[in-house]
Amino acid sequence: MNSTEVIKFAKEKGCQFVDLKFIDLPGTWQHYTLPISELNQDLFEEGNGFDGSSIRGFRHINESDMLLIPDPATAICDPVLEVPTLSLICDVRDPLTGKDYERDPRNIAKKAEAYLKTTGIAEGSYWGPELEFFIFNSIRFEQNSHVGFYAIDSQEGIWNSGNGEHSNLGYRPRHKEGYFPVPPTDQTHDIRTKIALKMMEGGLKIEKHHHEVATAGQAEFGIRFDTLTRQADNVMLYKYIAKNVAVQNGFTVTFMPKPLFQDNGSGMHVHQSLFKGDKNVFYDAKGYALLSQTAKHYIGGLLAHSPALLALCAPTTNSYRRLVPGYEAPINLVYSASNRSASIRIPQYSTSPKTKRIEYRCPDSSSNPYLAFAAMLLAGLDGIKNKIDPGEPIDKDIYELAPEEKANIKSTPGSLLEVLDALREDHDFLLKGDVFTEDLIETWINYKRKNEYDQVALRPHPYEFHLYYDI
Repeated sequence: MNSTEVIKFAKEKGCQFVDLKFIDLPGTWQHYTLPISELNQDLFEEGNGFDGSSIRGFRHINESDMLLIPDPATAICDPVLEVPTLSLICDVRDPLTGKDYERDPRNIAKKAEAYLKTTGIAEGSYWGPELEFFIFNSIRFEQNSHVGFYAIDSQEGIWNSGNGEHSNLGYRPRHKEGYFPVPPTDQTHDIRTKIALKMMEGGLKIEKHHHEVATAGQAEFGIRFDTLTRQADNVMLYKYIAKNVAVQNGFTVTFMPKPLFQDNGSGMHVHQSLFKGDKNVFYDAKGYALLSQTAKHYIGGLLAHSPALLALCAPTTNSYRRLVPGYEAPINLVYSASNRSASIRIPQYSTSPKTKRIEYRCPDSSSNPYLAFAAMLLAGLDGIKNKIDPGEPIDKDIYELAPEEKANIKSTPGSLLEVLDALREDHDFLLKGDVFTEDLIETWINYKRKNEYDQVALRPHPYEFHLYYDI
């Protein structure tokens, strides 16, 4: 839709308000709401002002004025709000320069797409993220000077199999056995269906939904592939709808990578491909797993830059509770056809040239999708430009390899601090085409180090009391 069509659409839907959504640097949607009388051509052309100093990763208090410019192509009638409300995703603009704001993550994604076209390698990219998450019944947590705890509960959690407080009917998936039992063992089917219906109402193309591997309501929805910036928009809408529909039905959703100890974590496996016109440049009928040499070089770029990439694609301390051996975690920096123990998998569901793609399995949904997708694209393009060899594929179960074979396989880093250090050392590939800037990268590293890594490292851990209280 263009702006004129959006105004007409809002009138037809009886919208009483217009909600302006945008994303902060760490990756959380922010919003504020205007009466529908403010929806006019000026809003799309001149924008609406807000205080950028109150948004994480944006501006200081002495340079706070910023503008939101709604993108008419993102217009929907918000599917979870009670009062009919037009929802618009916005870009952030600097009112002094009149230019898109360099720390706006959506701007980064759009610049990445524009840069791709200048390379001559491809004209567009397609992205299909698989977001996993948990649907719990309750969550409690607290952290202060003398208390630190969290407590998760789920009626479906296997730990409730001995609960005698209420009528206990059994049927709970055991640890690592949540993939794909039917109801009544799958106790979250109905809430997933309600979420899926609202996602489709909001314009998301849902291909399937299902229970994931872990107990306690781990879930996944398949969404159809789309272009880079558009798919990042879809990821934010996906998370927004899942959280809101869950709360409206007495549940709570988390996209934390590893909320449960000793069960599978939640990833965001990202399928990606490059197209030149109607031609998939990743396809070669004679290549390994039908991959072209261009695709193999793209894989080489992802693998070579993975330590730095993960600072943007798995950017929380909790991400490194997931990226550990033994839970189907993709910690091995190799590629393979179908092998889920590799960090890059080449799906084998179809032999059609148009479906050939690679799946990068290291990312998780704690990432900012605009930054994560842009960074992956730039790493892959760097691999193509520099003909980075990804080595030979490994089609064996890597967890079952002999020690001497495992010794030559590189692994993902083990902490947020390690990947932030890697990003500081290896980020020239992100600066190509002026997509990322030194200012944004330094801001990201400093924010993550000061507000997340240091804060977790400073606090006593509950398990330390188990280990050390009586020493």
